[in-house]
Amino acid sequence: MTASVAAIGLLGSLVTACGSSGSAATTVRLVVPEYGDGPATSSKAYWEKLAASYTAAHPGKNVEVTLYPWADIDREVSRMVKEDRAPDVALMGAYSDFAAQGLLYSADELLSIRAEANFLPPLKEAGTVDYTLYGLPFVASSRLLFYNEELFDEAGAEPPRTWSELKGAAKALKKTGVAYPYALPLGPEEAHAEALIWELSNGGGYTDNSGGYSIASAKNTQTFRWIRDNLVEPGLTGPVPPGELDRKDAFAAFLRGEVGMVNGYPSLLHEARGKGMKVGTLTMPVSDTLGDREAPPSAGVADWMMAFKHDGNRELVGSFLDFVYEDKNLNEFAGRYHLLPSTVSATQSSPYAAEDPSARQFLTALRTARLYPVDDPSWLKVSDTIKRNIGRAVEPNADPKAVLEGIAQQVRDTAQQE
Repeated sequence: MTASVAAIGLLGSLVTACGSSGSAATTVRLVVPEYGDGPATSSKAYWEKLAASYTAAHPGKNVEVTLYPWADIDREVSRMVKEDRAPDVALMGAYSDFAAQGLLYSADELLSIRAEANFLPPLKEAGTVDYTLYGLPFVASSRLLFYNEELFDEAGAEPPRTWSELKGAAKALKKTGVAYPYALPLGPEEAHAEALIWELSNGGGYTDNSGGYSIASAKNTQTFRWIRDNLVEPGLTGPVPPGELDRKDAFAAFLRGEVGMVNGYPSLLHEARGKGMKVGTLTMPVSDTLGDREAPPSAGVADWMMAFKHDGNRELVGSFLDFVYEDKNLNEFAGRYHLLPSTVSATQSSPYAAEDPSARQFLTALRTARLYPVDDPSWLKVSDTIKRNIGRAVEPNADPKAVLEGIAQQVRDTAQQE
Protein backbone atom coordinates (compact mmCIF):
# COMPACT_ATOMS: atom_id res chain seq x y z
CA MET A 1 0.00 0.00 0.00
CA THR A 2 2.98 2.26 0.49
CA ALA A 3 6.41 2.08 -1.07
CA SER A 4 9.91 2.34 0.29
CA VAL A 5 12.96 3.46 -1.64
CA ALA A 6 15.14 0.42 -1.00
CA ALA A 7 14.97 -3.25 -0.16
CA ILE A 8 16.03 -4.22 3.35
CA GLY A 9 17.27 -7.65 4.34
CA LEU A 10 16.36 -8.76 7.84
CA LEU A 11 18.70 -11.64 8.48
CA GLY A 12 21.34 -11.24 11.18
CA SER A 13 21.02 -12.94 14.52
CA LEU A 14 17.34 -13.76 14.19
CA VAL A 15 17.86 -16.62 11.75
CA THR A 16 20.13 -19.51 11.12
CA ALA A 17 21.93 -19.98 7.81
CA CYS A 18 19.72 -21.64 5.25
CA GLY A 19 21.99 -23.91 3.29
CA SER A 20 21.34 -27.56 4.09
CA SER A 21 18.14 -29.54 3.82
CA GLY A 22 18.05 -29.73 7.60
CA SER A 23 18.04 -25.96 8.09
CA ALA A 24 15.51 -25.50 5.27
CA ALA A 25 13.02 -27.59 7.23
CA THR A 26 13.27 -25.27 10.22
CA THR A 27 13.52 -21.81 8.63
CA VAL A 28 10.56 -19.95 7.15
CA ARG A 29 11.69 -17.78 4.23
CA LEU A 30 9.30 -14.82 4.25
CA VAL A 31 9.15 -12.02 1.66
CA VAL A 32 7.12 -8.94 2.57
CA PRO A 33 6.63 -5.37 1.31
CA GLU A 34 7.71 -2.22 3.12
CA TYR A 35 4.68 -0.40 4.51
CA GLY A 36 6.61 2.45 6.10
CA ASP A 37 7.76 5.66 4.45
CA GLY A 38 11.11 5.98 6.21
CA PRO A 39 13.33 4.49 8.92
CA ALA A 40 11.03 5.60 11.74
CA THR A 41 8.03 3.76 10.29
CA SER A 42 9.78 0.86 8.57
CA SER A 43 8.13 -2.55 8.82
CA LYS A 44 11.50 -3.94 9.88
CA ALA A 45 10.80 -3.49 13.59
CA TYR A 46 7.52 -5.39 13.44
CA TRP A 47 8.94 -8.39 11.58
CA GLU A 48 12.04 -8.55 13.78
CA LYS A 49 9.84 -8.68 16.86
CA LEU A 50 7.48 -11.23 15.31
CA ALA A 51 10.36 -13.46 14.19
CA ALA A 52 11.90 -13.40 17.66
CA SER A 53 8.56 -14.14 19.32
CA TYR A 54 7.88 -17.04 16.95
CA THR A 55 11.29 -18.56 17.60
CA ALA A 56 10.81 -18.19 21.36
CA ALA A 57 7.48 -20.01 21.14
CA HIS A 58 8.84 -22.63 18.71
CA PRO A 59 12.43 -23.44 19.73
CA GLY A 60 14.56 -24.55 16.81
CA LYS A 61 12.37 -22.82 14.23
CA ASN A 62 13.37 -19.50 12.69
CA VAL A 63 12.12 -16.84 10.29
CA GLU A 64 14.23 -15.27 7.56
CA VAL A 65 12.58 -12.04 6.41
CA THR A 66 13.32 -9.95 3.32
CA LEU A 67 11.62 -6.62 2.65
CA TYR A 68 11.09 -5.05 -0.77
CA PRO A 69 9.41 -1.80 -1.79
CA TRP A 70 5.79 -2.17 -2.85
CA ALA A 71 6.76 -1.11 -6.35
CA ASP A 72 9.14 -4.08 -6.64
CA ILE A 73 7.66 -6.95 -4.68
CA ASP A 74 5.41 -8.44 -7.38
CA ARG A 75 8.30 -8.48 -9.83
CA GLU A 76 10.78 -9.86 -7.29
CA VAL A 77 8.55 -12.71 -6.14
CA SER A 78 7.71 -13.58 -9.76
CA ARG A 79 11.43 -13.65 -10.52
CA MET A 80 12.08 -15.96 -7.57
CA VAL A 81 9.34 -18.30 -8.77
CA LYS A 82 10.75 -18.41 -12.32
CA GLU A 83 14.20 -19.17 -10.91
CA ASP A 84 12.73 -21.98 -8.76
CA ARG A 85 13.57 -20.03 -5.60
CA ALA A 86 10.07 -19.23 -4.39
CA PRO A 87 9.91 -18.18 -0.73
CA ASP A 88 7.94 -20.22 1.76
CA VAL A 89 5.56 -17.32 2.41
CA ALA A 90 5.01 -14.04 0.56
CA LEU A 91 2.86 -11.02 1.33
CA MET A 92 1.81 -8.99 -1.71
CA GLY A 93 -1.11 -7.52 -3.63
CA ALA A 94 -2.18 -10.52 -5.75
CA TYR A 95 -2.05 -14.27 -5.46
CA SER A 96 -4.26 -15.89 -8.12
CA ASP A 97 -1.64 -16.23 -10.85
CA PHE A 98 0.44 -18.44 -8.54
CA ALA A 99 -2.66 -20.37 -7.47
CA ALA A 100 -3.54 -21.03 -11.12
CA GLN A 101 -0.07 -22.52 -11.61
CA GLY A 102 -0.65 -24.94 -8.72
CA LEU A 103 2.19 -23.43 -6.68
CA LEU A 104 0.30 -22.53 -3.50
CA TYR A 105 -0.99 -24.43 -0.51
CA SER A 106 -4.68 -24.07 0.17
CA ALA A 107 -5.70 -22.68 3.54
CA ASP A 108 -7.07 -26.01 4.74
CA GLU A 109 -3.63 -27.55 4.22
CA LEU A 110 -2.04 -25.00 6.54
CA LEU A 111 -4.33 -23.41 9.09
CA SER A 112 -6.35 -24.68 11.99
CA ILE A 113 -10.09 -24.87 11.32
CA ARG A 114 -10.64 -21.96 13.69
CA ALA A 115 -8.09 -19.76 11.91
CA GLU A 116 -9.49 -20.52 8.47
CA ALA A 117 -13.05 -19.74 9.58
CA ASN A 118 -11.97 -16.47 11.20
CA PHE A 119 -11.43 -14.37 8.05
CA LEU A 120 -13.98 -11.65 7.31
CA PRO A 121 -16.41 -13.03 4.69
CA PRO A 122 -15.77 -10.56 1.83
CA LEU A 123 -12.02 -10.99 2.24
CA LYS A 124 -12.29 -14.77 2.33
CA GLU A 125 -14.44 -14.68 -0.80
CA ALA A 126 -11.86 -12.58 -2.65
CA GLY A 127 -9.10 -14.99 -1.61
CA THR A 128 -10.96 -18.00 -2.99
CA VAL A 129 -10.46 -19.65 -6.38
CA ASP A 130 -12.77 -22.48 -7.44
CA TYR A 131 -14.17 -22.76 -3.90
CA THR A 132 -10.68 -23.10 -2.39
CA LEU A 133 -8.99 -20.44 -0.25
CA TYR A 134 -5.46 -19.71 -1.47
CA GLY A 135 -5.03 -16.02 -0.75
CA LEU A 136 -4.96 -15.40 3.01
CA PRO A 137 -6.03 -11.79 3.68
CA PHE A 138 -3.59 -10.07 6.03
CA VAL A 139 -4.55 -6.40 6.38
CA ALA A 140 -7.17 -4.44 4.52
CA SER A 141 -8.72 -1.04 4.10
CA SER A 142 -12.09 0.24 3.04
CA ARG A 143 -12.76 3.62 1.49
CA LEU A 144 -14.93 6.41 2.83
CA LEU A 145 -15.62 9.91 1.54
CA PHE A 146 -13.63 12.48 3.53
CA TYR A 147 -14.74 16.09 3.67
CA ASN A 148 -13.00 19.13 5.11
CA GLU A 149 -15.44 20.36 7.75
CA GLU A 150 -14.02 23.89 7.88
CA LEU A 151 -14.33 24.33 4.11
CA PHE A 152 -17.86 22.94 4.23
CA ASP A 153 -18.80 25.37 6.99
CA GLU A 154 -17.39 28.32 5.04
CA ALA A 155 -19.34 27.25 1.95
CA GLY A 156 -22.54 26.51 3.85
CA ALA A 157 -22.48 23.00 2.38
CA GLU A 158 -24.03 19.90 3.91
CA PRO A 159 -22.44 16.42 3.90
CA PRO A 160 -23.84 14.72 0.77
CA ARG A 161 -25.80 11.48 0.69
CA THR A 162 -26.51 11.36 -3.06
CA TRP A 163 -24.69 12.31 -6.24
CA SER A 164 -26.86 15.39 -6.71
CA GLU A 165 -26.07 16.53 -3.17
CA LEU A 166 -22.36 15.92 -3.84
CA LYS A 167 -22.60 18.13 -6.92
CA GLY A 168 -24.38 20.82 -4.91
CA ALA A 169 -21.71 20.75 -2.21
CA ALA A 170 -18.96 20.92 -4.85
CA LYS A 171 -20.59 23.97 -6.48
CA ALA A 172 -20.79 25.72 -3.10
CA LEU A 173 -17.15 24.91 -2.38
CA LYS A 174 -16.06 26.28 -5.76
CA LYS A 175 -17.83 29.57 -5.08
CA THR A 176 -15.70 30.06 -1.95
CA GLY A 177 -12.48 29.46 -3.90
CA VAL A 178 -11.71 25.83 -2.99
CA ALA A 179 -9.19 24.56 -5.55
CA TYR A 180 -10.48 20.99 -5.64
CA PRO A 181 -14.16 20.90 -4.63
CA TYR A 182 -14.07 17.16 -5.34
CA ALA A 183 -10.66 15.57 -5.98
CA LEU A 184 -11.07 12.87 -8.65
CA PRO A 185 -7.81 10.88 -8.89
CA LEU A 186 -8.21 8.89 -12.10
CA GLY A 187 -4.50 9.10 -12.88
CA PRO A 188 -2.49 5.92 -13.49
CA GLU A 189 -1.36 5.40 -9.87
CA GLU A 190 -4.66 4.09 -8.51
CA ALA A 191 -7.44 5.00 -10.95
CA HIS A 192 -8.96 1.54 -10.60
CA ALA A 193 -9.81 2.30 -6.94
CA GLU A 194 -11.57 5.62 -7.57
CA ALA A 195 -13.38 4.13 -10.56
CA LEU A 196 -14.66 1.17 -8.54
CA ILE A 197 -15.94 3.44 -5.77
CA TRP A 198 -18.05 5.38 -8.26
CA GLU A 199 -19.22 2.27 -10.11
CA LEU A 200 -20.40 0.61 -6.91
CA SER A 201 -22.30 3.72 -5.86
CA ASN A 202 -24.47 3.30 -8.97
CA GLY A 203 -25.01 -0.45 -8.65
CA GLY A 204 -22.21 -1.33 -11.08
CA GLY A 205 -18.70 -2.70 -10.68
CA TYR A 206 -15.97 -4.49 -12.57
CA THR A 207 -17.75 -7.85 -12.62
CA ASP A 208 -21.29 -9.12 -12.99
CA ASN A 209 -23.09 -11.63 -10.78
CA SER A 210 -21.44 -14.54 -12.59
CA GLY A 211 -17.96 -13.17 -11.92
CA GLY A 212 -17.25 -12.15 -15.51
CA TYR A 213 -15.92 -8.72 -16.35
CA SER A 214 -18.61 -6.10 -17.05
CA ILE A 215 -16.50 -2.98 -17.45
CA ALA A 216 -18.63 -1.47 -20.23
CA SER A 217 -21.99 -2.20 -18.60
CA ALA A 218 -24.86 0.26 -18.91
CA LYS A 219 -24.51 1.15 -15.21
CA ASN A 220 -20.81 1.93 -15.53
CA THR A 221 -21.35 3.95 -18.69
CA GLN A 222 -24.04 5.95 -16.90
CA THR A 223 -21.65 6.54 -14.00
CA PHE A 224 -18.84 8.03 -16.05
CA ARG A 225 -21.21 10.06 -18.18
CA TRP A 226 -22.62 11.60 -14.98
CA ILE A 227 -19.14 12.39 -13.66
CA ARG A 228 -18.18 14.02 -16.96
CA ASP A 229 -21.35 16.11 -17.24
CA ASN A 230 -21.80 17.09 -13.59
CA LEU A 231 -18.31 17.35 -12.11
CA VAL A 232 -15.60 17.58 -14.75
CA GLU A 233 -17.15 19.85 -17.38
CA PRO A 234 -18.44 22.36 -14.75
CA GLY A 235 -14.91 22.60 -13.31
CA LEU A 236 -15.66 20.99 -9.94
CA THR A 237 -12.70 18.57 -9.92
CA GLY A 238 -9.83 21.05 -9.71
CA PRO A 239 -7.05 22.40 -11.94
CA VAL A 240 -5.47 19.03 -12.80
CA PRO A 241 -7.37 16.85 -15.30
CA PRO A 242 -8.69 13.75 -13.46
CA GLY A 243 -6.79 11.43 -15.80
CA GLU A 244 -3.54 13.09 -14.72
CA LEU A 245 -4.29 13.36 -10.99
CA ASP A 246 -2.72 10.56 -8.95
CA ARG A 247 -3.96 9.50 -5.53
CA LYS A 248 -0.84 10.67 -3.70
CA ASP A 249 -1.22 14.15 -5.20
CA ALA A 250 -4.92 14.30 -4.34
CA PHE A 251 -4.12 13.26 -0.76
CA ALA A 252 -1.33 15.84 -0.51
CA ALA A 253 -3.71 18.56 -1.70
CA PHE A 254 -6.26 17.42 0.88
CA LEU A 255 -3.66 17.72 3.64
CA ARG A 256 -2.84 21.24 2.43
CA GLY A 257 -6.49 22.23 2.85
CA GLU A 258 -7.10 22.59 -0.90
CA VAL A 259 -9.68 19.79 -1.27
CA GLY A 260 -13.29 19.79 -0.18
CA MET A 261 -13.98 16.08 -0.71
CA VAL A 262 -11.87 13.03 -1.54
CA ASN A 263 -12.23 9.28 -1.12
CA GLY A 264 -9.64 8.03 1.35
CA TYR A 265 -8.60 5.30 3.75
CA PRO A 266 -7.70 5.23 7.46
CA SER A 267 -4.07 6.32 7.24
CA LEU A 268 -5.03 9.57 5.46
CA LEU A 269 -7.60 10.32 8.13
CA HIS A 270 -5.00 9.76 10.85
CA GLU A 271 -2.51 12.04 9.10
CA ALA A 272 -5.08 14.78 8.55
CA ARG A 273 -6.22 14.78 12.16
CA GLY A 274 -2.60 14.78 13.25
CA LYS A 275 -2.26 18.10 11.42
CA GLY A 276 -5.24 19.48 13.31
CA MET A 277 -7.68 19.25 10.42
CA LYS A 278 -11.37 18.71 11.10
CA VAL A 279 -12.40 15.87 8.82
CA GLY A 280 -15.81 14.25 8.46
CA THR A 281 -16.30 10.78 7.01
CA LEU A 282 -19.21 9.36 5.03
CA THR A 283 -20.03 6.32 3.02
CA MET A 284 -19.84 7.20 -0.67
CA PRO A 285 -22.94 9.12 -1.79
CA VAL A 286 -25.15 7.03 -4.05
CA SER A 287 -26.65 7.66 -7.44
CA ASP A 288 -30.02 9.39 -7.31
CA THR A 289 -31.40 6.45 -9.27
CA LEU A 290 -30.65 4.26 -6.24
CA GLY A 291 -31.53 6.70 -3.48
CA ASP A 292 -32.37 5.17 -0.12
CA ARG A 293 -33.75 1.99 -1.64
CA GLU A 294 -30.37 0.30 -1.97
CA ALA A 295 -27.16 0.44 0.04
CA PRO A 296 -24.32 -0.53 -2.32
CA PRO A 297 -21.12 -1.99 -0.86
CA SER A 298 -18.06 0.11 -0.20
CA ALA A 299 -14.82 -0.55 -2.03
CA GLY A 300 -12.27 -2.61 -0.14
CA VAL A 301 -8.61 -3.49 -0.67
CA ALA A 302 -6.61 -6.29 0.94
CA ASP A 303 -3.03 -7.55 0.92
CA TRP A 304 -2.51 -11.29 0.68
CA MET A 305 -0.37 -13.88 2.41
CA MET A 306 0.38 -16.93 0.27
CA ALA A 307 2.36 -20.07 1.01
CA PHE A 308 4.41 -21.77 -1.71
CA LYS A 309 4.70 -25.54 -1.84
CA HIS A 310 8.14 -26.95 -1.05
CA ASP A 311 9.07 -30.44 0.06
CA GLY A 312 8.90 -30.71 3.83
CA ASN A 313 7.73 -27.17 4.61
CA ARG A 314 3.96 -27.53 5.07
CA GLU A 315 3.92 -28.12 8.83
CA LEU A 316 6.47 -25.37 9.47
CA VAL A 317 4.62 -22.83 7.32
CA GLY A 318 1.30 -23.75 8.90
CA SER A 319 2.59 -23.18 12.43
CA PHE A 320 4.06 -19.83 11.38
CA LEU A 321 0.85 -18.61 9.77
CA ASP A 322 -1.24 -19.66 12.76
CA PHE A 323 1.12 -17.49 14.82
CA VAL A 324 0.93 -14.54 12.41
CA TYR A 325 -2.87 -14.55 12.55
CA GLU A 326 -3.11 -14.42 16.34
CA ASP A 327 -5.15 -11.35 17.25
CA LYS A 328 -2.35 -9.53 19.07
CA ASN A 329 0.07 -9.92 16.17
CA LEU A 330 -2.43 -8.93 13.49
CA ASN A 331 -3.71 -5.95 15.46
CA GLU A 332 -0.20 -4.72 16.19
CA PHE A 333 0.63 -4.55 12.48
CA ALA A 334 -2.74 -3.11 11.44
CA GLY A 335 -2.61 -0.46 14.15
CA ARG A 336 0.95 0.52 13.26
CA TYR A 337 -0.13 1.49 9.74
CA HIS A 338 -3.74 2.49 10.47
CA LEU A 339 -5.07 -0.42 8.46
CA LEU A 340 -7.79 -2.91 9.29
CA PRO A 341 -7.21 -6.49 10.49
CA SER A 342 -8.58 -9.26 8.30
CA THR A 343 -10.20 -11.53 10.89
CA VAL A 344 -13.42 -11.41 12.85
CA SER A 345 -11.78 -11.82 16.25
CA ALA A 346 -9.07 -9.24 15.57
CA THR A 347 -11.60 -6.62 14.48
CA GLN A 348 -13.60 -7.27 17.65
CA SER A 349 -10.52 -6.83 19.85
CA SER A 350 -8.87 -4.03 17.85
CA PRO A 351 -7.62 -1.22 20.15
CA TYR A 352 -7.69 1.10 17.12
CA ALA A 353 -11.40 0.51 16.57
CA ALA A 354 -12.15 0.88 20.27
CA GLU A 355 -10.44 4.28 20.43
CA ASP A 356 -11.64 5.87 17.17
CA PRO A 357 -15.29 6.02 16.03
CA SER A 358 -14.12 6.54 12.44
CA ALA A 359 -12.16 3.28 12.63
CA ARG A 360 -15.38 1.48 13.51
CA GLN A 361 -16.97 3.11 10.47
CA PHE A 362 -14.19 1.74 8.26
CA LEU A 363 -14.57 -1.71 9.83
CA THR A 364 -18.32 -1.65 9.28
CA ALA A 365 -17.75 -0.78 5.62
CA LEU A 366 -15.16 -3.55 5.28
CA ARG A 367 -17.54 -6.25 6.52
CA THR A 368 -19.69 -5.83 3.40
CA ALA A 369 -17.06 -4.42 1.03
CA ARG A 370 -16.56 -5.34 -2.61
CA LEU A 371 -12.94 -6.07 -3.45
CA TYR A 372 -11.13 -6.14 -6.74
CA PRO A 373 -11.54 -9.45 -8.62
CA VAL A 374 -8.13 -10.63 -7.44
CA ASP A 375 -9.25 -14.25 -7.74
CA ASP A 376 -8.94 -13.89 -11.53
CA PRO A 377 -5.36 -14.54 -12.71
CA SER A 378 -5.77 -11.84 -15.37
CA TRP A 379 -6.55 -9.12 -12.81
CA LEU A 380 -3.05 -7.61 -12.64
CA LYS A 381 -3.06 -6.99 -16.39
CA VAL A 382 -6.69 -5.89 -16.37
CA SER A 383 -6.12 -3.41 -13.55
CA ASP A 384 -3.14 -1.97 -15.39
CA THR A 385 -5.33 -1.44 -18.47
CA ILE A 386 -7.97 0.30 -16.35
CA LYS A 387 -5.41 2.51 -14.61
CA ARG A 388 -3.93 3.70 -17.89
CA ASN A 389 -7.23 4.38 -19.67
CA ILE A 390 -10.21 5.02 -17.38
CA GLY A 391 -9.41 8.71 -16.90
CA ARG A 392 -10.20 9.34 -20.56
CA ALA A 393 -13.85 8.40 -19.91
CA VAL A 394 -14.51 11.67 -18.08
CA GLU A 395 -12.62 14.07 -20.33
CA PRO A 396 -14.78 16.94 -21.64
CA ASN A 397 -16.44 15.89 -24.90
CA ALA A 398 -15.31 12.28 -24.38
CA ASP A 399 -17.58 9.35 -25.17
CA PRO A 400 -17.61 7.29 -21.94
CA LYS A 401 -19.24 4.33 -23.65
CA ALA A 402 -16.56 4.18 -26.35
CA VAL A 403 -13.75 4.48 -23.78
CA LEU A 404 -15.21 1.71 -21.59
CA GLU A 405 -15.81 -0.54 -24.59
CA GLY A 406 -12.20 0.00 -25.63
CA ILE A 407 -11.02 -1.06 -22.17
CA ALA A 408 -13.37 -4.04 -22.22
CA GLN A 409 -11.94 -5.16 -25.57
CA GLN A 410 -8.41 -4.99 -24.18
CA VAL A 411 -9.60 -7.06 -21.22
CA ARG A 412 -11.05 -9.69 -23.56
CA ASP A 413 -7.80 -9.77 -25.50
CA THR A 414 -5.90 -10.24 -22.24
CA ALA A 415 -8.17 -13.12 -21.19
CA GLN A 416 -7.57 -14.90 -24.48
CA GLN A 417 -3.83 -14.68 -23.93
CA GLU A 418 -4.00 -16.26 -20.46
